[in-house]
Amino acid sequence: MLFIDHSLLDSLSTQALASPRLRMNFNFHDSPESPSQRLMNALEPGTVLPVHRHRDTQETNIVLRGRLRVKAFDDGGELLEEWELDPLKGAYGVNIPKGVWHTIEVLEPGTVIFEVKDGPYAPLGEEDVMV
Repeated sequence: MLFIDHSLLDSLSTQALASPRLRMNFNFHDSPESPSQRLMNALEPGTVLPVHRHRDTQETNIVLRGRLRVKAFDDGGELLEEWELDPLKGAYGVNIPKGVWHTIEVLEPGTVIFEVKDGPYAPLGEEDVMV
């Protein structure tokens, strides 16, 4: 078993700060082929998450600590909805349906989310990233 506590989140956030991408995953699934992709993702302000979509899976994000903004867009790039997630304000997470264009903006240092998607892992293709 693995105990998830402040120490684990702090370690993950430290790794994210040292990463050029300003984020770091901690996977709970065994491999990219696992049918359930479950992970914690430490995210720091300034990390770049392009507007993208997952055509074959929903994506669920729950904020464990910190604060972020999730934005959803239509196929033409127009903003449809946005949510500020902050567990201290009772706004914990979002479930993004298959095919919905979205991005995340990190608003607070030390932000960590729990993320779930259906597997197996599939890298985004050019047609799944909005430029």
